[in-house]
Amino acid sequence: MSPSARSRKHAPPREDVLAAAMAMVADGGLDRLTMAALGRAVGMSSGHLLYYFKTKDELLLQTLEWSEGRLGEERRALLSGPSSVRERLDAYVDLYVPEGPRDPHWTLWMEVWNRSPYTDPAVEAGRRQVAIESAWHRDLVALLAEGVSRGEFRALDPERFAIRLRALLDGLSVHVAVGLPGSNRAEVLTHVREFLDESLAAGKP
Repeated sequence: MSPSARSRKHAPPREDVLAAAMAMVADGGLDRLTMAALGRAVGMSSGHLLYYFKTKDELLLQTLEWSEGRLGEERRALLSGPSSVRERLDAYVDLYVPEGPRDPHWTLWMEVWNRSPYTDPAVEAGRRQVAIESAWHRDLVALLAEGVSRGEFRALDPERFAIRLRALLDGLSVHVAVGLPGSNRAEVLTHVREFLDESLAAGKP
């Protein structure tokens, strides 16, 4: 058996490596996440990690995709529940907004986008990032459309409103993630809920 075949045979499951990477981001931020440190955490050499991930950019993107997969399962469970549309919309917002400064998922998100600020959807990495964004957007559009059809929300264009709402959520979420004074999670959730109360009430023009 060749050395590369032996390394593949004894390598930890991919999910364990990605979970370890996310844990390192949560514990010490992105500065702590190096190939050498991650290799020590999972019992692999940095060379073996590079064999699997090729670059740190790819490691970060795969870790983000893994984290988004878990969030996606939670989001789908919340949105398919029996609550009112508005209650499910509030649950969507709760899941979207960071837990606080240096939230590991948002820290990773911002780093991945920062490494490709002019993402080209024709490039594989760009397509993968757009796929993550699109999943959040589709779920929000569907939720808004349901609210309109049930008469819980005023008549509106779900696509246009979703674009504006996600822009608001993204901006406020970045403020929370970087710890901007006056932008803690509780205050941001209050701002967003007030905006939704004012914008979605049935009977408004």
